Amino acid sequence: MKRHVQVVILGAGTAGLSAYKEVSNITDDLLLVDPGPLGTTCARVGCMPSKALLKLARDVEASSRLREGGYVEQDPGTVNGTAILAEVRRLRDRFASGPIGAVDKLGERYIKARARFLDANTLDLNGMEVTADAIIVATGSKPIVPASWEALGDRLITSDTVFELEHLPRRLAVVGLGAIGTELGQALAMLGVEVHAFGLEDQIAGLNDPEVNQSALKALRQHMQIHTGHPVEPELDGNQVRIRFGDQEITVDAVLAAMGRKPVVKDLGLEALGLDLERNGLPQLDPQRLRAGHTTVYFTGDVNGMVPLMHEAADEGRVAAYHALRPDAECLSRRTPLAIVFTEPEIARVGVAYDALPDNALVGQSDFAKLGRAIIMNDLGGPLRIYAAPDSGRLLGAEMAVTGAEHLAHQLAWLIQQQVTVTDALLLPYYHPVLEEGIRSALQDLRRKLPDTSRRPDLPLCGNSDDPLAGI
Repeated sequence: MKRHVQVVILGAGTAGLSAYKEVSNITDDLLLVDPGPLGTTCARVGCMPSKALLKLARDVEASSRLREGGYVEQDPGTVNGTAILAEVRRLRDRFASGPIGAVDKLGERYIKARARFLDANTLDLNGMEVTADAIIVATGSKPIVPASWEALGDRLITSDTVFELEHLPRRLAVVGLGAIGTELGQALAMLGVEVHAFGLEDQIAGLNDPEVNQSALKALRQHMQIHTGHPVEPELDGNQVRIRFGDQEITVDAVLAAMGRKPVVKDLGLEALGLDLERNGLPQLDPQRLRAGHTTVYFTGDVNGMVPLMHEAADEGRVAAYHALRPDAECLSRRTPLAIVFTEPEIARVGVAYDALPDNALVGQSDFAKLGRAIIMNDLGGPLRIYAAPDSGRLLGAEMAVTGAEHLAHQLAWLIQQQVTVTDALLLPYYHPVLEEGIRSALQDLRRKLPDTSRRPDLPLCGNSDDPLAGI
């Protein structure tokens, strides 16, 4: 059986569904192909269940802190790990039901099948040959696990399997200090698991700014033991796992592999595209249009490994769909980079990374250990650092490890995308006591470093035609 459609989308995750929605606004001549299980990576095994686990872990730690401070006199009891993990799964299934339901409504436009390229415009879908004017590959990613680690059997956990646990391990090794390792490691430590976290480098959670990184490391060490500088070799030892690092070793009950994710392309037959494949199994891509060489094949979302974040995957789905329908169109611009890690304190990066700043960039800092609202909220004491251009004072980027970073980072991302300057940002309202005062303090620190020495109070001038309340 043969069939032709205008666009085929491989993968029903965030990027694939985003691409499908964009294409379906233009044409009904399209197919969505996915072998299952349905439900996006974010909803099934990523950002949503991990945040549910972190919320419960914070609640448990808060109850312990109240008891230890003498504010609650009765013992709150012991942690019921089985109940906590069951609640995480309940919420996970609720979140995953949304994208699953969206695919179920597609009817004949959805095909449950494994796809393999026969050439750049032809796919084999479980024996059915389908040709297309454009093909969007959004097959996602899976955890990186060294082949030798498979011998650990059920003692090996990944971010794809951790939420299937029914009982908390007593001792856990977390290998990898990126967003996944730090979030899951700290959450489990808050729930009473003895966590040993390992990383080759001292940098954690994607941070580049050394001052923010050191502060984040110090905070995380209050919950788990962190070991850096040595590769890890786990070895099954009866019902336990022996972890060797440098000249030391420890014994744990399980190992969580959190060393990143790799594209799911092994069985796609990408060699049929007629393009050279790189070490990750992908052809070279146009980073703006996400197009593979001269073909009309586009790689979007986690599969391309560019920016493996849910909101970026959604945007990339739109980008791939836009150019699949308009291959010669001018490329679309991207939003200000934004990455958040939901540890305690939260970690965030916005805009230009610290190691990509111009040599003469200005840096303004505020210390949340001295900020009233942060002190009340039991912030672990970290810096918020904002970067600006030295001549214009235009905001360039920021890194932080502070309470409320998920919200502060958004506000800074909006300012950066609108090309706001330090001076203009200080004209905006700041309430008291709020965490946003930390932004103002960092901006004031930046303003003192600007070359213009003329100063006036941080208030708009009377008669400003841009006043949003003028004439009301």
